[in-house]
Formats: sequence, C-alpha cells, structure tokens
Amino acid sequence: MTRRLRSAVAVANGGKTRAVIYVRISQDRTGAHLGVDRQLEDCEALAAARGWEVVEVYVDNDLSAYSGKPRKDYRRMLADLELGTATVVIAWHTDRLHRSPTELEEYIDLSQRRGVDTHTCQAGELDLSTSSGRMTARIHGAVARHESEHKAERVARARLQKAKAGKFGGGLRPFGWGLPTGETRKKPVKGTDEEIDVPVLDMNKLVPEEADALNVGTDMILAGGSVKGWVRWLADKGLLSTVGKPITHPAARDMLLRPRNAGIAVYQGEEIGRGQWEVAVPEPKFRAVVAILTNPDRVSTTGSEVKWFGSLIYLCGRPGCTSTVRCTKAGGAMVPSYRCQLGHGGGRKAEILDAYIQDLIVERLSKPDAVDLLEPTPGGINAGELQAESAAIRRRLTDLAGMFGSGQISMAQFTEGSDIARAQLEGVTAQLARAAVRDPLVGLVGVEDVGGAWAACDLARKRTVLRSLLEVTLRPPRPGRMPDGGYFDYDAIETRWKR
Repeated sequence: MTRRLRSAVAVANGGKTRAVIYVRISQDRTGAHLGVDRQLEDCEALAAARGWEVVEVYVDNDLSAYSGKPRKDYRRMLADLELGTATVVIAWHTDRLHRSPTELEEYIDLSQRRGVDTHTCQAGELDLSTSSGRMTARIHGAVARHESEHKAERVARARLQKAKAGKFGGGLRPFGWGLPTGETRKKPVKGTDEEIDVPVLDMNKLVPEEADALNVGTDMILAGGSVKGWVRWLADKGLLSTVGKPITHPAARDMLLRPRNAGIAVYQGEEIGRGQWEVAVPEPKFRAVVAILTNPDRVSTTGSEVKWFGSLIYLCGRPGCTSTVRCTKAGGAMVPSYRCQLGHGGGRKAEILDAYIQDLIVERLSKPDAVDLLEPTPGGINAGELQAESAAIRRRLTDLAGMFGSGQISMAQFTEGSDIARAQLEGVTAQLARAAVRDPLVGLVGVEDVGGAWAACDLARKRTVLRSLLEVTLRPPRPGRMPDGGYFDYDAIETRWKR
C-alpha cells in the first residue's frame, strides 16, 4: 500500500492516522531515563505537528540494539504492527530502531506487508515502500553498525590498555577493594533529578574486613572446608556483597577463583601480568584454591546439603559390600539412622554413632603424640621460583600467540609450542598447590582445648578430618540388649586409623 493510498484510507475512515512511538537508549548509567524522556518529547512533538494519533509508546531503556540482546518492547511493537495497531512508527533516529542488518530486513518486510511508514525526528521519513527508500534505510543501518563496532573496538582497546597497565577496569566494586579516600563525588539518584554525595574509592587499596574474609575463605578451602561453609561464615559476620546483598554460593566461589585476589591482571579470561592493587591472598594459596575448586573429582553437594557427620563416609561392613551408608529415616525408623545405600537393612542411630566417632577423634588428637599425626610439609618446594617459572611460561604463551598472528610461525608450530607450555604450566601449578594445601589437622593438634577447637569447626571441616584420619566400618550388630544395658552395639563399630 503506497503512502498516498494510506492517507486516503485514513481520511475515508474519518479518523486520524494511528501512530506508535518507539524510544530506546543503550546506556542509562544513572537510571534516570533522561535520554528516553528527551526522545519521547521530540517524537510526541512530531506526531502533534503531523496530526497523528499516538496509540502506543514502546520503551526499551538501557538496552543496546547492537548487542543482540532481546528488546522486549521492540518485539511487542512488531507484534502489534502485525495486528494493524498503527500505520506509522515514530522514532528519534533510525539507529534507535535498528543496528542489526537482519533486524532491519525483518522490519522492512513487515512494513511492506502491513503498509507501515517510518518517520524519525533526526533523519526524516524512511519510505520503505520504494527501492531507494530501502537502500537509504540499509545505508543508515550500515553506518550505525559501523559506529557501534568502532565504539566497541575503542572500548576494548581501552580495557586492554588498562589491564596491561595493571589498572582497575571499571564496573562494580570488587569485594575486598575500594577503600574510601576521604573525598566525595556527585551521583544521580535513580529515578529522580537529585544528586547525592558518595565517597570516592581507591580500587587499589584493600578493605581490611573484606580482605580478611577472602583469606578466611581461602584457608577454609585449603583445610578441606567447603564454599558453603564460607558462605555461612560470611552471613554470620554480617558481610554482604558490594551491592548490599547476601553472598550466594556461586558468587562466593567466583570470589575465591578471582586472579585479582593474588594481584594477577586478566583480560578476556587470560592472565596478562601483575595488577597495581594490593594483594589479598598469596599466589601459592590462590593457585591451590583454584586447583581444588576446579578439580572435576572434587566431592561437592550440588543438591541437598549433607547434614550428618558420617553420611557417605562410613562403610557398610556387610559381607561383600563396599558401599557407604547414608543417614535416613527409612524403614519406619523414628530417628535418623545410618543405612547402607544398597539396602542391606539394619540401621545405626546417627546421633549416637556420630558422637562416639567424634569422641574417638578428639581423644586421639588430645594425646601428647598427636603431633606425629601431622603430614610433613612438602620439602624442596620453592614457591618463589615456581611463581617466576609460571610467569615465564605465561609470557611464552603470549609470545607464541603474537608470533602466530604475525605469520612468523605456522599453526602446527603454534599448537605444538602451546601444548608443551600448557603442560609445563599445569605441572608448576600443581606444585604450587601442593605447597599451599594445609593438613586438615592443623589447628586441632597441639592446642590447649582440642574439644573446643573441634566444636568450633564447621561440618565440612570435620568431615574432611574424618576422611583423612579414620576409616569407620559398620559391622552387623548383635541383636537384643547389650551388656551395658543399652541396645547400641559399640563392638560392631570397626575403626582403623589412617595415620
């Protein structure tokens, strides 16, 4: 349908031309919607000047047409246009509508089928009913996409330059850093025109309480603890994320895996040098934590959390069975009991059994010779030399990539050299990890009150000590009352010290 015919139809129907307005701004850092509001005012003025009736306004705030992320209101507008809601689309500029060629072609097809005109405040009318109009739209789209890509390249170069210089790359304040300098700056209040004074933060300086928390989390993992245990510790201390929310398990794990903790600068996932910020965690400890948390064989509970000391650790003990037991209330039991996972029947009251095994452990760790249980620290490992070797290997990988990119070496040479370097790096990282991992018994041996130290450990730490120190096998118990007058057969609990 041509533009003249559409106007004639509107007049014949005795009504105004129905129009919709689409506004979008790709970056609204203040959240005040000021860019959108300015676009809307200009679009409404254009509609009033033409005598069009605005039947709907579509707003996508802080969304980029170039990024490819779904724009909810834009898709809603297309659906409404398919239903004949309006015959005119008003936008502030063509680049507010599209920065993707595929998106533009979809819009052109719909406009032709549904007789939709496009008018902009800055670029005039876009007549998509003619080949020249469609060519103009495509040229506008190509220019807009070039501008977006060029901006993206500039931003990427700036970020790379900052990363290479070891500077903070921007974004949310990382947990652990951002000490107030004593100065303030103005910050717009979201949803209003007001501004407030906020402190200027030094992203190179550690926040003592948060830095201590990172060290606690690191030491917990190295001593056999869990990320969940650290999350509970953070909650108990009242520590929140840098946006003021409780720290979740995934966020806590990501915190411990950040190279920034060890003063390592990263760009697009690759380590590129040292940062200028203060180091929160020694690099050997950081490497060890990464090795532990990324180990595919690491025992973790992604589903329901283990709540009992010996669950999945104690052995069944039935003849020929090598399975572990799990704590349940199956079989009509009124209290939690340990039962074989393969259903061999029977059951041991969990509270009584756990208390007995923990008493054995505390008693053993309280003896004068308990220090002999400690595993010797790895000898002959020079952490400083290993770190230097690690840095040299990483530089070699970077150099290989540069040589391949400039054509100095072939793909086969690049692949072979990279494979060798990465294998060497894995070996160095493993040695660093071995030097930093703590014996789970450290902190429980040689202390004045072993029982108190044991009680202060979280469940994950206690279970790690159990795995490391003692093997517990549940043999078939004797039936009936025991000589001590009770019904729990302690003699059927077989234990073997592993150290």
